[in-house]
Amino acid sequence: MSGERGRTIEPGVRYGFFTDTSVCIGCKACEVACKEWNGIASEVCELTGNSYDNTGALGATSWRHVAFVEKARRSPGQPVDASPHVAVPAITKDFVWLMSSDVCKHCTEAACLDVCPTGSLFRTEFGSVVVQPDICNGCGYCVPACPFGVIGKNENDGRAAKCTLCYDRLKADEQPACAKACPTESIQFGALADLRVTATRQLETLQSRGVGEARLYGHDPADGIGGAGAMFLLLDEPDVYGLPPTPRATTRDLPEIWRTAAKAAVGLVAGIAVVVFGGRQ
Repeated sequence: MSGERGRTIEPGVRYGFFTDTSVCIGCKACEVACKEWNGIASEVCELTGNSYDNTGALGATSWRHVAFVEKARRSPGQPVDASPHVAVPAITKDFVWLMSSDVCKHCTEAACLDVCPTGSLFRTEFGSVVVQPDICNGCGYCVPACPFGVIGKNENDGRAAKCTLCYDRLKADEQPACAKACPTESIQFGALADLRVTATRQLETLQSRGVGEARLYGHDPADGIGGAGAMFLLLDEPDVYGLPPTPRATTRDLPEIWRTAAKAAVGLVAGIAVVVFGGRQ
């Protein structure tokens, strides 16, 4: 496959998402496109009470989740910048709307992949993390391992499921369904190195327009997950969007834990030996 000519999505290159929440209009086209392409059954959803959010969170049957965050208005008379692609939250008399399409982060240090006992979770040639349902035994270890609460277990068969970055589409040289369906290009797909450049430039543009709250999330390779494969430009603190402020791979400390346990075991055996052989003498 790597020898094919004319491909725009090349194996061996890490790909991902950059979601610019400043231009998200909450249309949910990404949610619908994701379900349609991946054959995820639609659900009877009721409003959660969080504005127009009716999916609630990511899970086995919601691989994309559009959050609607209503916040009290910060300052009366705050201007709205209507410049294209440099939007600010929709403002009403009393509150602002912060909207964002959440998805699996496809972490560099993926704890879900580390704890999977069957090899169901694997790293693809495009850098994404995918669940192979035919190998998943439904143990559920990956569910609590994810620091973002992304993975869920399907109620029908008990197997884990999450975003695949449309692995089948990438192999066919097609971008993910959600990015293709997004009408405002809030969700951008591409090589991760290029997206980091795009994200930094857009952050600088927003900040130059006076949007001082703007910040990037998941772009730093030095963070607790080694950098995400899905980055976000946010207009407020991460926890406002339901994202952990300082995510950390839950398996990152395992080597040190095992070393400490091994030392303790050695010390215990040595102590028992001293007691037993010392008593004989």
